[in-house]
Amino acid sequence: MADSIPIAAVGNTTVTSGVAPEEVLARYLRPSTLRLDALPPLSLYVHLPWCLKKCPYCDFNSHALNPLEQRGELPQAAYLAALMADLEAALPFVWGRRVHSIFIGGGTPSLFSAAIIGQLIADIRARLPLEAGCEITMEANPGTFETDRYHGYRHAGVTRLSVGVQSFNDVKLQALGRVHDAAQAGAALTEARAAFDTFNLDLMYALPGQTLAELQDDLSQALAFEPPHLSIYHLTVEPNTYFAVHPPSGALALPDDDLAFDMLDMITAQTQATGLARYEVSAFARAGHRCAHNLNYWQFGDYLGIGAGAHSKLSFPHRVVRQTRYREPARYMAQAVAGFAVSSDVEVSRAELPFEFMLNSLRLRDGFELARFAERTGLALSSVQAALALAESKGWIDRDFAWVKPTERGFDFLNDLVGLFLVD
Repeated sequence: MADSIPIAAVGNTTVTSGVAPEEVLARYLRPSTLRLDALPPLSLYVHLPWCLKKCPYCDFNSHALNPLEQRGELPQAAYLAALMADLEAALPFVWGRRVHSIFIGGGTPSLFSAAIIGQLIADIRARLPLEAGCEITMEANPGTFETDRYHGYRHAGVTRLSVGVQSFNDVKLQALGRVHDAAQAGAALTEARAAFDTFNLDLMYALPGQTLAELQDDLSQALAFEPPHLSIYHLTVEPNTYFAVHPPSGALALPDDDLAFDMLDMITAQTQATGLARYEVSAFARAGHRCAHNLNYWQFGDYLGIGAGAHSKLSFPHRVVRQTRYREPARYMAQAVAGFAVSSDVEVSRAELPFEFMLNSLRLRDGFELARFAERTGLALSSVQAALALAESKGWIDRDFAWVKPTERGFDFLNDLVGLFLVD
């Protein structure tokens, strides 16, 4: 084991590179004024960082394949070994806790073979106790679609597929930098329906130059596949992306806010008419098909993230901690094999916990139980009573003695609503 390096504080972030896991755990377990009487459900996120091509709007930790990797030399086995080393080093932080859901995201996880995905799931099962019926979701893109590939993932242990379609319009797909076309998207969804009992279809709206009629066509084609779950995201220009430096313009300019609101109204009406209920800001599902993994995020549950650039949120009796893994794949693999995959961590302060909780829970149509706030943050309800009263006066929430729920107006002004819980 490498020599321990003293923990160095950077702001409220702690650099943990080269620090023995047992030293970090000892710090996490120190007493403090915060007290959580029960730990929330735990999920596992696995990040597979490679993709065929970096999309111009993407701000995730994804890395386009180099020429060697594109010729089939993607280091699948080496990366799997690094993931398992990462997981084994993390086990003391979640010891005795059962995993309720697993999400394999990216990048483009479907670049990995079904055999490797099967080994990944088997290796996780050998190291972590999974709840019966644990949901195991994997992201897939139509650009990596091959006949029977999705059936292979199902046999490997994946229970739910999330297919990143984004649009059925070839012009829009090209503007988004996607590597698939509408025909490939349709073939992938047909295969997903045949292979899985439940799956998600990812769409985006407010695309470059998109009109209401074009969105209507996208939505009609998506609903024709009868997806049990539909995620629809507003395209926004994020920092550190190609679009941030070269935003779409002219005929391909992004729709203005008024048009984007009209688009969302159309989406809400059309999905409801086909039996898809909006249970979160961007998520629509049929009965029994909500995403358990994402629900745990939104209910301020815990998640352990392994893989290049993965994030974790972990609760302990006296604190809530966020961790980050090394982002660059080669460095991540080297660090993980050495037992030091975590590049930094930060303890969420008492003052920040209300905002962190509300940022997630108020995205849900059903809102949250008041008792859950104290359970997940260790704080008294009095810490948020003033902000809740202000939100209610603005018509952004409804509440009683047990629940807080965002109103329709609250959904429309969600950023302003959660902003009421920010630290001054």
